[in-house]
This record gives sequence, C-alpha cells and structure tokens, in this order.
Amino acid sequence: MCPRPASTSLNLDGETLLCQIRLLGEIGVEPDQDGRTRIALTDADKAGRDQLLRWMDALGLEVKIDRIGNIFGTLRAADDQQAPLMIGSHIDSVANAGALDGCYGVLAGLAVLRAYREAGLSPSRPITVAAFTNEEGVRYQPDMMGSLVYAGGLDVETALNAVGTDGTRLGEELARIGYAGDLEPGAQVPHEYLELHIEQGPILEAEGLQIGVVENLQGISWQQVTVKGSANHAGTTPMHLRHDAGWVASSVISQLREIAVDGTLATAGCMRFEPNLINVIPRKATFTVDLRDPDEARLQAAERRLAQLVARIADAEGVEIQSAQWVRFQPVVFDAGLADAIEASASRLGLSHRRMTSGAGHDAQMIARIAPAAMIFVPSQDGVSHNPREHTGDDLLLSGAEVLLDVVRHRLAQP
Repeated sequence: MCPRPASTSLNLDGETLLCQIRLLGEIGVEPDQDGRTRIALTDADKAGRDQLLRWMDALGLEVKIDRIGNIFGTLRAADDQQAPLMIGSHIDSVANAGALDGCYGVLAGLAVLRAYREAGLSPSRPITVAAFTNEEGVRYQPDMMGSLVYAGGLDVETALNAVGTDGTRLGEELARIGYAGDLEPGAQVPHEYLELHIEQGPILEAEGLQIGVVENLQGISWQQVTVKGSANHAGTTPMHLRHDAGWVASSVISQLREIAVDGTLATAGCMRFEPNLINVIPRKATFTVDLRDPDEARLQAAERRLAQLVARIADAEGVEIQSAQWVRFQPVVFDAGLADAIEASASRLGLSHRRMTSGAGHDAQMIARIAPAAMIFVPSQDGVSHNPREHTGDDLLLSGAEVLLDVVRHRLAQP
C-alpha cells in the first residue's frame, strides 16, 4: 500500500506518486527479464489496468471506459456542464520495457487529482485522467490507436477488427480482459489536454535542464519495403547475373543517411531475408524505414527521395519492389497558450527549462486534433527509453509533476 498523508492545501503528494510508479512497474516483470512487458490487451496489461482502476476508485473518481478500451477517471466539478481539462498518457509497454514511459504521465495525473481531494477543493471544471489503449502499437497497428480513435482519426470498428501480430483480433481481446466499454470514443471533447512524459532522448540531460516545454512533435512515416529477386547458388552465379534481393535491400539501407538531410531522421529497424541461408542468394528481402521530421514539406521530400532511390536500384538490379505505408502522421504544433503556461510554471517554480520538439510519437499529438494540447518533458538518463535501463531521478520526476499541478492550478483559475 502507498501512504496517503493528510493535507490541508493543494500540494503534491510525491511519496504516493513515486510509490505508485514503483508498484505499477512491478506488473509484467518476468523472472528472466530485467524490465516489464505489458503489451496492449495481454493479461499483464489487464493487471495494470485493474490496478489503475483501484487507484481511481480510491480517489472517488467517476470511471468510464470507451469502446476502444480507453480509461477515464474524472474528478467532478461544481459545474459539470463544462468540458474537462484532461491529463493523459498510456500504461501499455513494449517488450522488456522501463517503468516510466507513459505510466509516469497517467500516475502524475492521479497525483494532481489527489492534491485536490486531499485539500478538499473542487476544481472549477472537471479534471479527467486518461489512459489510452495501445499507444505503443507493438501488437496492433497503428500505434497511438486509442487516442487516434478518440480523436476521430480512425473508425472504432476498423480498430476493433485489427488483427495483431499474434493473429488475435483486438475487439475480442478487449472483451476477454474485460475492458470493452460502452462509451462512444470522443463522446466528450476535452477543454484542454496536458501530457507529462519522460523525454526518451538525451537533450535535457546533456544541457543540464530540468523541464522541457514541448511545442511541437515530429511527423512520422513508416514503410515496409519488400524486394523480390531470384534465389540461386551462391557459388555458381556470377555477380553480374544475380537478382539479389538481399543486396538491393542492403544498398537502400546503406544510403538512408543521404535521404536524411536538413534535420530528417531515417532508420531501418527491421530486416529479414528469405530463404535466410548462408549459401543461397536471397529471393526476398523485407525491411522497414522510419522517417521523421517536424516539417511536413521536408518529410514529404524525404519520402520522395526514398521512392526514387528504391526505384533506381530495383531497375538496375532487375528486382521487383513493393512498398506498404504502415503509419503516416503529419507533424503537430502544440497550442501556444498551453506551452506558454508550462514555461511560466517552470519559471515560477525556479526550474531550468527550454522549448523543444518531441522526437517520439505521443497520445498528445492525436488529441491535438480536437483540443488545445501540449506536453511537459523531464530528462531521461543517458537518453534511454524502451529499455529496462530507462531512468529519471525521483527529484526530476517530482519536479515534472509539480509543473503539471501548477499548470492545472493556474489554468483552472482562469474564467
């Protein structure tokens, strides 16, 4: 159990926040791994959701679950007709993950509501803490699915019929773990949306800063490229007579850095050859390309350069190329007023800070389609995330939560 000390003012209970981060981080840990694995809609994800609901119930929140499994815990206000200020993130993880990605933002949201509860204060408008489904996109694509459905960017029926990497259907798994809710996604549009997150990158730590004021988020383009050539004997086929799918894939990947100009990022994270034998020329190669850029025009230019490169090499080598777009999200510029409010709170609290771009995707980019949104970052040690070594010191975690609470306090003081 986490302690819940009495309070008579609107103050952050940091001890309970850190305790809850630790307890949630224990869910999904397996004996043979250092981290935890709570892939969306697995039994471990259900256990994490169950724990989150117990904490929401302990705060007396009104809990609702929508059809895509998003969880909402709301602290009601005297005027319940107003749209809520929403604080959100996710609690699903990648495999063998750290304890902070997503979870920190959800639990810091609960800490804000706990501050109001323990001070005996009623907010001027409802405050809702959201835990969105399948942010990571490990088992079902696309990533950030729950918030995308909530924002109206993906039809809920399409999402429910998504087939996972393990052959399961998302809607059936939601029902199996007991989180197929009846609330229509997006039934209530938030007044504003805030998300507190670890940076997952090295910038804040490298510059010795405590808070990142996230004012925009990179666009993301994911493609899977399939190269079809001809298998043949590695010892008897002259180099000039080969249609080597593996060589073509490797040639494209080796030139990705030439595509990544003017700040674009390009990554080939997955690669597979068939028949995958040491003495056989590959007949097929499949690889992924992840392109990111905060500028839409530059992102489109990088996509064109990639397409031209692939076509040129395919023609020269006599192979067939197929490209499938997995994910395509445009860059997002967050609400200027909210970013200013975050910066003002960091200054009031005496915390060093800077404006910055998020390199990773977050639920905030989806909610920004329907409501003013912005994000707060705290440093990640060594820039590591999606890894058991993911770490942010307790003092920095509490500083981020203090900024979140201060922003909420001042936003709700406005008429």
